[in-house]
Amino acid sequence: MTDLTIRSAEPTDHDAIWVILEPILRAGEAFALPRDWDRAQALAYWFAPGHHVHVALDGADVVGSYYLRANQLGAGDHVANGAYATHPKALGRGVARAMGLHSFETARGLRFTMMQFNIVVATNTRAVALWTGLGMREIGRLPGVFRHPVHGPVDALVMHRVL
Repeated sequence: MTDLTIRSAEPTDHDAIWVILEPILRAGEAFALPRDWDRAQALAYWFAPGHHVHVALDGADVVGSYYLRANQLGAGDHVANGAYATHPKALGRGVARAMGLHSFETARGLRFTMMQFNIVVATNTRAVALWTGLGMREIGRLPGVFRHPVHGPVDALVMHRVL
């Protein structure tokens, strides 16, 4: 994707981010978030205090978004956590990879020293392959903790890397 740029999200991006988030939430296969959240609830979570939100643009079109935050408070606040969402029309075009790489650099700039994902759904093979390819290691497997709408209880991976 040659025209891809990533920048901090702005209030004018809310509609485009909701277009990306809604089908992911409704499918219930990737995020451990309520499937029935409405626009206001989803955007309040995505833009919660402490979340550093970015958008990926293909030209002028928002094709992805991610946020970074501290994984824990206090003694764990040097470890970043995040969530990533790509528009369905942009899948397979390198958007998630670009956001992942951008998020690592952004996290470093925010003085995080590590990245940890607490729930990477094991059946989300695209995400597992992406994060593994970007140097994240599976450091734990949580058996059956994710209620997948199609497969029932599935494992979730805890993934980590030093920044």
